[in-house]
Amino acid sequence: IDAAGVDKTVFVQTQHNLEENRWALKQTEEYDWICGVVGWVDLASEQCEEQLLEFKEHPRFVGVRHITQDEPDVNFIVRPEVVRGLKVLEQHGVPFDLLFYVQHLHHAQTLARELPGLKMVIDHLAKPHIKDHQRDDWEGNFRAAAKFPNMYCKLSGMVTEADWERWTPADLKPYVDVALEAFGPDRLMFGSDWPVCELAATYQQVFDALTECLGPLSDDEREHIFAGTARDYYGLQV
Repeated sequence: IDAAGVDKTVFVQTQHNLEENRWALKQTEEYDWICGVVGWVDLASEQCEEQLLEFKEHPRFVGVRHITQDEPDVNFIVRPEVVRGLKVLEQHGVPFDLLFYVQHLHHAQTLARELPGLKMVIDHLAKPHIKDHQRDDWEGNFRAAAKFPNMYCKLSGMVTEADWERWTPADLKPYVDVALEAFGPDRLMFGSDWPVCELAATYQQVFDALTECLGPLSDDEREHIFAGTARDYYGLQV
């Protein structure tokens, strides 16, 4: 992050484990550059609100994520008990990261409609099939989700959906262009997906690739994507 000129960053969960929340929040006390933690609570549990309240008052607990992409049930995120948990987040003003594959993406508009007061962000553009240069199975639902003002998107995770050995920024640009057109800079934010990105690229390469893909945006629009949107979306105190 020093080399890329990044001053602050947000930690995003990797485990369905409350202990990871506690560990990550402890890191924020040691490392000032971690300005927020997106953690986890068990959305399907009767203890969802109780779990959320443990963390919500910490000034750097800024959101929740569930690794929906790994759930055996492709409809997991719209199960009644899970939607009940999402309504707890909505009630407490805690945003939610949608970690989807393309086959889950149609659920984004369903959730946005049912939970209009819950800010949600699509991580990694819902992982379109960049290696195959495929957009037909992704773009329609992606644009439909973008029509809802409570839906945001992270420009992240693209290099690992491309050819790990031979990708170029040009492979990513068609997807970035769709995102810019659908969401606009004020609902898009940069994400490194580090350390997972290391499968295909360094942090610096990911940063530089997005910078190149953004093309002739204004300084203000770039500021939204690299700082302002995340600051506003997560309520970061920076």
